[in-house]
Amino acid sequence: MTIAATLHANGQLSQRAATAHRLLSRCILCPRRCRVNRLAGETGFCATGAQARIASYGPHFGEERPLVGTNGSGTIFLAGCNLRCCFCQNYEISQGEEPGQEVDARDFAAIMLELQAMGCHNINLVTPSHVVPQILAALVVALAGGLHIPLIFNCSGYESSAALALLDGVIDIYMPDFKFWRPETAARYAQAPDYPERAREALVIMHRQVGELMVGSDGCACSGLLVRHLLMPGMIGETEAILRFIATHLSAATYVNIMAQYHPCGRASQFEELRRSITGGEYRQALEMARSLGLSRIDYPDLKRLLKRLGL
Repeated sequence: MTIAATLHANGQLSQRAATAHRLLSRCILCPRRCRVNRLAGETGFCATGAQARIASYGPHFGEERPLVGTNGSGTIFLAGCNLRCCFCQNYEISQGEEPGQEVDARDFAAIMLELQAMGCHNINLVTPSHVVPQILAALVVALAGGLHIPLIFNCSGYESSAALALLDGVIDIYMPDFKFWRPETAARYAQAPDYPERAREALVIMHRQVGELMVGSDGCACSGLLVRHLLMPGMIGETEAILRFIATHLSAATYVNIMAQYHPCGRASQFEELRRSITGGEYRQALEMARSLGLSRIDYPDLKRLLKRLGL
């Protein structure tokens, strides 16, 4: 049973949805703080107005093992993004070429319930940070309709404390990707020099809300924090700083996925240093760093795929 059911039963979820909806009139839901009136059709950095836009949805079998199970993770890819990295592997979805289909709360809820009926183990909301009000409104409808599987907030880590407060007691599993450690790097590749500070704050709040990742007897995650880190070419120093932060400021038992899937996408070719993929040596070095820092729960889905790609 999703933890949001308790808030729904006592009416608090509806109240939070209403509070979040009002924030759209002068949007400060994410650290960009664009202050546009999304209820009047204005759009800010995320290029999203009053309604969420869904690019695609369905069972996903490429996520971490505790999320996939036997029937897949019920993934909903939301169009638009509040971070918009230049190298995004979902560039067409996140940055406008595939605008997605606008949905109201009932349509959004119907998709969640459809994924549950297909046997998916969870609802995996991909790039959700800019549509927190729309998610809360849809959950009111979905929970009334019988939604009971865990909710995953699959995000970039560029979150505001105000939005995370609205999600306290709603989200079962937080899955942020802690991308950059240095402000200069975040400014160069995502126009967000405050990203490292905001991400550190967000991960602490997420950990406080849901704790370490808990896995049921069926091998599927039911609650907790799962942190992703996308390895970037030549940035192993930032990787070490991020892993050290996780081990010392969160918990050495934090479930971590060090992802070696980076390859040039989107506008990455504009930056010479981003025009190559990750090497096997870089991936092994990152895994060794994690072990040396005492991180004991490392997801290893990329090793075989990476070595196969490199012909090793």
